[in-house]
Amino acid sequence: MSRSAHPAGPRYADVLPEGHYSAPPADLNALDPKVWAQTVTRDEHGVATVGGVDVKRLAEEFGTPAYVMDEADFRARARAWRTAFGPDADVFYAGKAFLSRAVVRWLHEEGLNLDVCSGGELTTALSAGMPAERIAFHGNNKSADEIERAVTAGVGRIVLDSFQEIVRVAHVAQSLGKRQRVQIRITVGVEAHTHEFIATAHEDQKFGIPLAGGQAAEAVRRALQLDGLELIGIHSHIGSQIFDMSGFEVAAHRVVSLLRSVRDEHGVELPEIDLGGGLGIAYTSDDDPREPHEIAKALTEIVTRECEAAKLRTPRISVEPGRAVVGPTAFTLYEVGTIKPLDGLRTYVSVDGGMSDNIRTALYDAEYSVALVSRSSDAEPMLARVVGKHCESGDIVVRDAFLPADLAPGDLIAVPATGAYCRSMASNYNHVTRPPVVAVRDGEARVIVRRETEEDLLRLDVG
Repeated sequence: MSRSAHPAGPRYADVLPEGHYSAPPADLNALDPKVWAQTVTRDEHGVATVGGVDVKRLAEEFGTPAYVMDEADFRARARAWRTAFGPDADVFYAGKAFLSRAVVRWLHEEGLNLDVCSGGELTTALSAGMPAERIAFHGNNKSADEIERAVTAGVGRIVLDSFQEIVRVAHVAQSLGKRQRVQIRITVGVEAHTHEFIATAHEDQKFGIPLAGGQAAEAVRRALQLDGLELIGIHSHIGSQIFDMSGFEVAAHRVVSLLRSVRDEHGVELPEIDLGGGLGIAYTSDDDPREPHEIAKALTEIVTRECEAAKLRTPRISVEPGRAVVGPTAFTLYEVGTIKPLDGLRTYVSVDGGMSDNIRTALYDAEYSVALVSRSSDAEPMLARVVGKHCESGDIVVRDAFLPADLAPGDLIAVPATGAYCRSMASNYNHVTRPPVVAVRDGEARVIVRRETEEDLLRLDVG
């Protein structure tokens, strides 16, 4: 829920009434497996470890802040999605959540496909060896160059997002002597029960072609008439960080209704339906995400039931988990700097990163967990707000959390579930360099995306 603005004054720091906060956890040293990556634990000295490597060693070797990724966890989650949907469906990892060449190779090895939404993501995918036919290309405003590169490479599908794009892609494909496989993205008018900025199925937004008013049906007519296109299905995406499956049920009903109309008008049964992604993960212990096998069962049953009612063959289903694969696999490791107690309010804990490495709290009011990881503590809990080093009052990493009262400068704290959208949305605000991504597995740690340097910043500044 977004917070309304108010003048500076007694409520400037958004202090909430006493008793608003839930009670502190029974054990501040506990690392909830729902929130942390699978191999994260504490050793006999109370130091958190991941993949058999302790965070003190990681901080010494790679510095802080750093995104630390549990490679075994990533691979296990990718396999779980692939296994849950089986050989008769397609799982496309949403590259926008986080993409690097190492991640592309992991996806390829674990049998997932990949969707990209820019020329840069396409280049990364191809350079790391992802077969073009296993790539889907998204985006609401693909450039002519991006379309030509995608068609030339032979991507498995381009998701058409507007009437103009139908013509653009058809023209490029014909000029190259190709017939490009495409899907049409429609907006189905479903409330996704998520933040306004990440809800994508209502009509008043930039993505897709509305189902209402017959616009989607007209898009199908035009795509079927163009020689450069092979229309293989319909795409629908209702939002992000979703826990309630009822939105998918309504979306599937409306998409299947369109498929039935296409059959009745054109005598064509489109063979594929893509229900997008957006499945939520646990950022705090209060979140309760569904497992891939539960999601696969629910979505398959929904589509099958709707198609049987419409007397259609059940199309091949595609899904696009991004956050649900990579989100839980990483945490951000910070060093504590300034600690500022405000009597009767809370303690502000400043770290050596902030909104440049995690903009989601400022952008979406996202909630995160946090823990002291360089040691254990028996101190009393204190209400804390973890903030960054940037010259911005909204530079908040964790809005409200409990940390040990003996927290001190130099301690290491970590924020879990930062694998998705943190590095991919990172910035150089205040000319702060972006952190590295460090992959850990079986006692070995390696950089898969290096830390930026100030020399990198100057190299781009041509003066």
